Amino acid sequence: MGRPCFGLSDVVCRTFRAVIGVALPSPTGFASSLKDGSSVTIMPCQTFEQDGNLSLTDPEATNPSVTNVAAVVTIAGEAFDLVGILSGMDETAYLWDLQSDQISWEANAVKVLGVRSPREIETGLEFKFHVASEHIRRRTDAILGAGGQVGEPSPSTGLPYRVQYRFAPGGRRGDVSLWLEDRGRLWTDAAGRPLRARGIIRIIDDVAEMDAKTHPLSDHDELTGQLNRVRLTQAIAAITTHAVESRQPAAFLMVSINNLTTINQTFGFDIGDEVIASAARTLRRRLRGGDTIGRYSSNKFGIVLNDCGAGAMRIAADRFLKAVRGTTIETSACQLSASVSIGGVLIPEQSSTVQEAISHALQALDTAKQRRFDCFAAYEPRAGHALTRQRNITIADEVAAALEQNRMVLMLQPIVDCKTFQVKHHECLLRMEKHDGSRISAGEFIPVAEQLGMSHLIDRRTLEMTIDLLKRHPRLSLALNVSGLTPANQEWLAALHQLTGGRRSLTERLVIEITETAIMSDVDQTIAFVDTLKELGCKVAIDDFGAGYTSFKNLKLLAIDMVKIDGTYIKNLADEPKDLVFIKALRDLAGSLGMETVAEWVQDQKTVDILRSAGIDMLQGYFCGEPVNAADIVG
Repeated sequence: MGRPCFGLSDVVCRTFRAVIGVALPSPTGFASSLKDGSSVTIMPCQTFEQDGNLSLTDPEATNPSVTNVAAVVTIAGEAFDLVGILSGMDETAYLWDLQSDQISWEANAVKVLGVRSPREIETGLEFKFHVASEHIRRRTDAILGAGGQVGEPSPSTGLPYRVQYRFAPGGRRGDVSLWLEDRGRLWTDAAGRPLRARGIIRIIDDVAEMDAKTHPLSDHDELTGQLNRVRLTQAIAAITTHAVESRQPAAFLMVSINNLTTINQTFGFDIGDEVIASAARTLRRRLRGGDTIGRYSSNKFGIVLNDCGAGAMRIAADRFLKAVRGTTIETSACQLSASVSIGGVLIPEQSSTVQEAISHALQALDTAKQRRFDCFAAYEPRAGHALTRQRNITIADEVAAALEQNRMVLMLQPIVDCKTFQVKHHECLLRMEKHDGSRISAGEFIPVAEQLGMSHLIDRRTLEMTIDLLKRHPRLSLALNVSGLTPANQEWLAALHQLTGGRRSLTERLVIEITETAIMSDVDQTIAFVDTLKELGCKVAIDDFGAGYTSFKNLKLLAIDMVKIDGTYIKNLADEPKDLVFIKALRDLAGSLGMETVAEWVQDQKTVDILRSAGIDMLQGYFCGEPVNAADIVG
C-alpha cells in the first residue's frame, strides 16, 4: 500500500494560475470568488505512489515520496480536473530509478514527446537514443553531475538540475526534432552515488529558437548558425561513445567548399562569406532529424550521421553533393554557384576517437579532391599508415621532451672558399639528442614537426642557441636554416631583434637560409621577410636551389646574397655533364644579380676541380669539413 499525501504541487499551482487566472496563495486548499461573481474552490485529492506508478510529479515537492498529486477546481458548480488540463499541455513528468535505469512516466508522456510507444522511453538508455548526439554529454553532466554539487543533499529535497537539449521522437534518423527543457532533482546515497531523479520535461521550441538568436556564439558559429568547432567535436565524441555502446554504426563526413578561394579573390571575402552561409543552409536542409552539422574551419563543415553504415554514408554524401551543385546562390554581387568535395569515415569501425574520425575524414577528403572536384571518397586504411602514424606520435613526443629538457644540439659544418678552402662561415645543423646519448638528424624529425605545428618552437630554440654562439664567439659567422613557415611568423622576427638587441655586430655575422619551397608558397610574404632581415643587418641565402620551381623573375625580386645549389646537381657532377650546364647558367645569372654561389654535397677532389673551373664561389660537404659539436668550438 502506498503512502497517502495531501497538498498541491507547484505544477498544479502554475497550471491553475495559467488556466484560471488567479494565483494560489497556498498549496493547502483555496476558496475565492472571481470578478464575475462565480465561486472558485480548489481542494487537494488524496493520491498514492503505488509500485512506482506515476501520474504527476513535482520535482520541487518537499517530500520525495509524494509522486501523485491531483486537484479538482470547482467554478460555478462545474468541476475541472487540473491533471487532465496539464496532460493536454506540452509538459510531462517522470521518475527515473538510476539503479535499475527504469523510468516511470506521466500518462501523457508518449503524446507530449511524440514517440511511437512507451517502450522507446522506458529506460534511461532507450531515452538517450533519442537525444541529439551533441547534447548527450550536456544532459548527462547536468543530471548526474548534480550529485557533485557543493553541500550535502537534503533527504527531502534532493539536488536541483536544469538542462535543455534536442530530442528526436523518431530516433536520430528521423526527420523531426524537438527542443526540451528538463528540470528536476537528483537524490543520492551517503556516498554521493545517484539513486533516482524526478523531473518535468516541457517542449520549448520557441524559447530555444529565441535563445539561439540571443546567444548564438555559445554553441554556434556566428556566420553560418551551425555548431561551432568545439560543439562539433563534442558531437563526434558523443556519437562515438554511443556507437561503441549500442553497436550501431555511425559516420562522419568532412565537407569542403571547392571554389571559395576563386570567389574570394574575384568578389571579395564578404561575398565568400555569403557563399559559405548559403552552403551551410543547403547542407542543413538535407540532414535527417537526428544528424548534426557544424563548421570545422573556414571552408569546411563536419556532418555527424547517426545509425549509418557504409552504403548509407555514400547515399547521404551523394545527397549533399547534388543539393549544393543544384543550388543557385543569390549574393549581393551576383548569382553564383558552389561545389563541394566530401570525405567520409565510419564510426567506430574505422575510428574510435574524435582525433581519428577527423584525421581519417580529412585524409578521405584529400583523396576526393585528388580525383576531381565535386565528388565523395570514403576513408580507406593505407598500408603501413598505422605504423607511420605511431612513429610520428613518438617523434612528436620526443621533440617536445627534447625542447623542454634542452636536448637540442647544434652541429657546425664549415662552408669554405672554393679557391683557398678558407672557412667563410659555418652552417648550424640541428640534432636531437636522445636519452641514450645518440643523436637524430633534423631530416628525421623536422618534417613531422612541421606537419604537427611544432616547427615554430624548434625555430625559436635554434635561433636562441645560434645568437648565444655569436655572442660568445665574436669571430664566428653562422648560417641558420628556418622552416617554410617562418617567413609568415612575425614573432620570430621580433625574437631575432630582441635576442640581438639590434646590434649589427651580431646580425652582420648571421646568414638566414630559406628554402625554395617557402619562397614559392608566398612570394610577396617572402620578399617582406627578406627585406626585414636585410634591414636588421643579416645576409640571406636560398637553400637547395634547383629542387623547386623558383623562377629567375622571383630570384630577381628577392634581395638575396647567395644561392646554394641543390646537392642533387653536385653529387654526380663528374658523371653527369648536363648538371654542369645548369650550374654554369645559374652561376652566370647569380653573378649578374650580385649573388654568390655555394655548391652543396661536395664529396671529392674531382668535383672541387670542376666547380672551381665553373666559377663557383663556395663549397660545402664532408670533403670540405665534417660537422662538429658547437660546444667544442674554442676561440
